[in-house]
Amino acid sequence: MAKRINEELPIKDILKNFIAQSKLEIRIDKVDVKEAWQKMMGNGVVSYTEAVELKNNTLYVKLTSSVLREELSYGKEKIIKMINDEMGKELIKYLVLR
Repeated sequence: MAKRINEELPIKDILKNFIAQSKLEIRIDKVDVKEAWQKMMGNGVVSYTEAVELKNNTLYVKLTSSVLREELSYGKEKIIKMINDEMGKELIKYLVLR
């Protein structure tokens, strides 16, 4: 009878490996970016937000207020940095406000 190799790994590491192998990380990042947007921008901006979508390295945000869109466009780099810091990795390179 063959010996069983007993490697004990934390469940966190096992789940990370599973997510990486099954290519679920991209979809999980899309959900996490939406949550980060809501957390970082607060209720005022979120109430005017219709959609938040991550495609490749670009975050597309659809807003209902043109005035708010113009104000946020001045701080695009800061918003990108804040969300990337919240996510813990360089996920977003571009921000498109619609």
